[in-house]
Amino acid sequence: MTRARTRHSRPRALLTGWHGFTGRYVAAELTAAGYEVIGLAHDSDPPAEGVLRANLLDRAAVRSAVGEARADVVVHLAAISFVAHGDADEIYRVNVVGTRNLLEALADAGTRPRSVVLASSANVYGNAAVDPIDESTPAAPANDYAVSKLAMEYMARLWIDRLPITLVRPFNYTGVGQSVSFLIPKIVAHFRRGAKIIELGNIDVARDFSDVRDVARVYAAIVAKAPAGETINICSGVAHTLEQVMEMMAKIAGYAIEVRVNPAFVRASEVKRLRGSNARLRELTGFAPSIPLEDTLRWMYAAPFN
Repeated sequence: MTRARTRHSRPRALLTGWHGFTGRYVAAELTAAGYEVIGLAHDSDPPAEGVLRANLLDRAAVRSAVGEARADVVVHLAAISFVAHGDADEIYRVNVVGTRNLLEALADAGTRPRSVVLASSANVYGNAAVDPIDESTPAAPANDYAVSKLAMEYMARLWIDRLPITLVRPFNYTGVGQSVSFLIPKIVAHFRRGAKIIELGNIDVARDFSDVRDVARVYAAIVAKAPAGETINICSGVAHTLEQVMEMMAKIAGYAIEVRVNPAFVRASEVKRLRGSNARLRELTGFAPSIPLEDTLRWMYAAPFN
């Protein structure tokens, strides 16, 4: 993909993970903000207009893609993001080494981006004893995914004197297009097909759920403000239990589903409660997720089947 840059061209945003659940929404927000969005996809993905391809673990390919993109801002979403992903080696390589390859390429590129936003995760807090959790809460990761994200954060700080890096820690979020391997889409899918029984794991967990549309707006707001050196929670500040989610869906669908606990779905290292503080996010950007979870569930329930 060859691009001739002119004085009047739009600023460019390099978006890794552009084809993923979050990426499509972030791409739309950045486009609406006036950016030409250049996606970075895995080299095994099919070619697409406006998309560069590179395996994040291939340093030379990443360097080439970054040089071609000449991005003004970067949003790095690409990662192994499923906590129960079975390949720990892949989790660490993609989330830590892949991110390092990207930062190395950006630091050595001829064009220095104005903002580099790296997606970490609120899972780094683990079973925090405080509520709500703010950015000063000590990290206590309870699974390989969370450890990989915290390791990524430490690694990224090695580049903070060369790149305007902002680390973000999204709490749970959901919406149309998220895989049914995640909890909320799984629950909604059961109601959509009229199921009478659902098997779940830990039913006593509580999570701070945001709407992916709000989360995408947060990414655009952070890119606009470019608060380099900051670590920022992305969260609604409201926690809901699975029981509450099931009650909301029963109200939306007009019937209740019997919940059965499947021991195979119960994780010993499950984080019991996660509720975040978005005070710093509001302070730095003037925006935070605010779409009520019930509205998100209604949107997902009413969405056309693919």
